[in-house]
Amino acid sequence: MTLRNVARLPVHTGPAGWNAILPPAPVLPSLAGEAGCDVAIVGAGFAGLSAARHLLAEAPGISVAVIEAGRVAESSAGRNSGFMIDLPHELTSSDYAGAGEAHDRVLTRLNRQAIDFAESVVADYGLPAGFFKRSGKINGAASTVGEQANRSYAEHLRQMGEPHEMLDAQAMREVTGSVYYTGGLFTPGTALIQPAGYIRGLAGGLAARGVRIFEGSPVTAFESGGGGWTLTTPAGRIRAARVILANNGHLESFGFKSGRLMHIMLNACMTAELPPEALRALGGRESWGITPSDPMGSTVRRISTAEGGNRIVIRQGGYYRPGMQTSAADLARVVHGMRRKFDRRFPTLRGIPFEHSWSGHLCLSKNAVSVMRELEPGLYSACVQNGLGTTRGTLTGIGAADLALRHNTEITRFFLAEVEPALLPPHPFDTIGANAYLRWKEWQARAE
Repeated sequence: MTLRNVARLPVHTGPAGWNAILPPAPVLPSLAGEAGCDVAIVGAGFAGLSAARHLLAEAPGISVAVIEAGRVAESSAGRNSGFMIDLPHELTSSDYAGAGEAHDRVLTRLNRQAIDFAESVVADYGLPAGFFKRSGKINGAASTVGEQANRSYAEHLRQMGEPHEMLDAQAMREVTGSVYYTGGLFTPGTALIQPAGYIRGLAGGLAARGVRIFEGSPVTAFESGGGGWTLTTPAGRIRAARVILANNGHLESFGFKSGRLMHIMLNACMTAELPPEALRALGGRESWGITPSDPMGSTVRRISTAEGGNRIVIRQGGYYRPGMQTSAADLARVVHGMRRKFDRRFPTLRGIPFEHSWSGHLCLSKNAVSVMRELEPGLYSACVQNGLGTTRGTLTGIGAADLALRHNTEITRFFLAEVEPALLPPHPFDTIGANAYLRWKEWQARAE
């Protein structure tokens, strides 16, 4: 048996805004002493909890434990924008088109399985209806460059036979209340979710069905031997026949795929509750979601009381951080820029303060592949979501559970057919090059 230490633990800057606007959640126990289970899952996000639910469905009677470094819904699950996207959404492209029509058809079908899975969670576990809405999304454009990107993507969707609708400036104003956008591309298949509420509800449903969920229990070391694995936390150890790593970019912290994973920090701001007079001045619909026509632009969502209050969320400002953390100074600098972007879009809301701001961690690979496979005997990965933590995380979690059960499915076949993540330039050239590229792309997409 060889003990392997975990190189780094998750560090978060700012509160997870989606979690902060919900009522306080009960504190779950931390792992203390010795424990055992059939399958241990590291990470209580979309991948980890989806894996746990799929294991229960496919293998009744199996014992499952989920080990979370922090609080449930305080990590990436409470820091994303809450889009469960069904269509190709390749962040390293100029218009989200993926790796070809055939590939994108399969991925779209699988993405819809993930969205169906989430909808079944809402129904089976009694989550509030406002936490999941199949309302579609809009790629918003504010420049001729953005409009061209939308037209290019619309052509890709036409070739795939996927429904979509081009919106003009007036239609965008009717949706958003803003005159900022010159056009948009509406696609109906995306589900808009309250990500923290969904994850908390999923965790609660699993706990009620016998899954042990440990909070505040970062894995600091792990080892194999005797036909299983042992995970060590600050106050305890758990032994499992099989382990699923569902910790996205922290796969690298466990010693896998070093030099192949791109760690991007994005930042978001959420307004205070909009008072009635501000809502009247803004107009538009009470709930909608906009992704930028250029992937380097700003994502914007308006939410309603059903999701935690009448608020607007804006996310942008990416930078490369191989250490997987940011600083308060980094966040403050980006928040200042997002304030300008917000005020340009919503001048009638200029005096509304941001109540919450936070950083979040995306893990991408240069060639846009995930890592969903058996890493070593009995050790599985559901990681590297390429900026699609809700949908891709759900898929890779289901797939890793299937691998652990030795099930051959369309999901496992899709991800096992992917090549390895491409090698990155050596450090520090990766950081210098990536940040220079991000700044250039962000400048190109400055209107978006």
